[in-house]
Amino acid sequence: MRSLRLLLLPCLALAAACSDLALPKAQNENVVDTVSLYALSGTPPSTPSAYWLGNFAAADRPIFIQDGGSFDFAVDLDSAYRPVLKPTGALQLGRGSGVQTTTLPFDSIRIAPGGGFQLDSAVTVPVGGRAIVHSRPALCDTQIQAVYYAKLEILTVDSASRRIDFLLLVDRNCGYRGLEPGVPRR
Repeated sequence: MRSLRLLLLPCLALAAACSDLALPKAQNENVVDTVSLYALSGTPPSTPSAYWLGNFAAADRPIFIQDGGSFDFAVDLDSAYRPVLKPTGALQLGRGSGVQTTTLPFDSIRIAPGGGFQLDSAVTVPVGGRAIVHSRPALCDTQIQAVYYAKLEILTVDSASRRIDFLLLVDRNCGYRGLEPGVPRR
């Protein structure tokens, strides 16, 4: 398997490992963005195919990293060109991150669940399908150990370029569980 290409996105936070009492006041606004990643297989190494939820990019813009590095999940396409999300455990890189599908509409996903994530296996998410992803435990800027979360909805698959486009909402406030636009409340 070729080396993973990584898209580094803004930090996505949710309180899985810390209590609400230890959280600082939320200051960052959660936003919905459109993101494109390319399948691990059958694409040039210069195209991003994985991303890391636990790091802010300069000026909130994606930074493309090639040839490995830290990441929380990668994307690929199966033989029917359906998107496949692969947490680190599915790639034999440790069970830190996780993925789960949901039948809730994207706008109805308001808080990340506390369990039920696939840690060791890939998860197929069809076009129009939604998933919630969590990172490996990370040390936040407040020195709290937490898990970062995102919700996403698969918009399109370009089978020729092997590109997967999706909506993504991030919670940029360390330890907060909200997955809605705006600044989260405790």
